[in-house]
Amino acid sequence: MQKNINIQNKKARFQYEILDRYTAGIKLTGTEIKSIRESKARITESFCEFNEKGELFVINMYVEEYMYGNVYNHRPKSERKLLLNKKELKKLQKELQNVGLTIIPLKLFVTDKGWAKLDIALCRGKKLHDKRETMKDRDNKRDLARIKKNFN
Repeated sequence: MQKNINIQNKKARFQYEILDRYTAGIKLTGTEIKSIRESKARITESFCEFNEKGELFVINMYVEEYMYGNVYNHRPKSERKLLLNKKELKKLQKELQNVGLTIIPLKLFVTDKGWAKLDIALCRGKKLHDKRETMKDRDNKRDLARIKKNFN
């Protein structure tokens, strides 16, 4: 079994400005956690949403069906409940009242105890000029690293 399961949403940091971060547990079934432990999940298209009861769910998170999970297998794209404190849920719900904010999953990982956790972030979408600025900064850092490497 693989030790470090670390599934990331790499495009999120480029497309969104991260305002606040949280670590949430996920309510999963048996075959879902087995697939995640084999690193067969994707969170690139997913987002989080509150239901009418005030519970937070992750939508569009893809967890591949477990190969040995015959009749008791799970659906690959279903809503999965996120487990946070009431205080954190109320704070997030209050922040979402602002226009243009959304909750995006950044990283899916498994702890040492075997629990699946999801790093989520309260984000604001970047404009086109912000994305260009990010790319320019990244290129400048890469060029500086090359110069430092050649200098030594």
